Amino acid sequence: VQLQASGGGLVQAGASLRLSCAASGRTFINYHMGWFRQAPGKEREFIAGISRRSYGDSTRYADSVKGRFTVSRDNAKNTVYLQMNNLKPEDTAVYYCAVTQILWAYAGTTRNYGNWGQGTQVTVSS
Repeated sequence: VQLQASGGGLVQAGASLRLSCAASGRTFINYHMGWFRQAPGKEREFIAGISRRSYGDSTRYADSVKGRFTVSRDNAKNTVYLQMNNLKPEDTAVYYCAVTQILWAYAGTTRNYGNWGQGTQVTVSS
């Protein structure tokens, strides 16, 4: 599966953005999907994930975004979304999506993901 993230931009603190990650291939529904971000000089970090339907479309979030970000997926469109509200300057990063088929219990770890798409830049000004 190939992935392409989009929807980033430059916004002010407190604003919202919705990122999209479009996937190619007919096996999209078999994957857990994850959103990650990487700020300059920092490691890529997991921020949100959504399971495949057989796991009930479960979601999980990093503490840094819990309550502000919402991940969702539309299997008919082969797309996963990340709704980001109340953005903060510390959310500035390149955002990526990726897939995994590992057990959902282990799907909160960056190294368990692959098929990294091209990222999209999110910049939040204060």
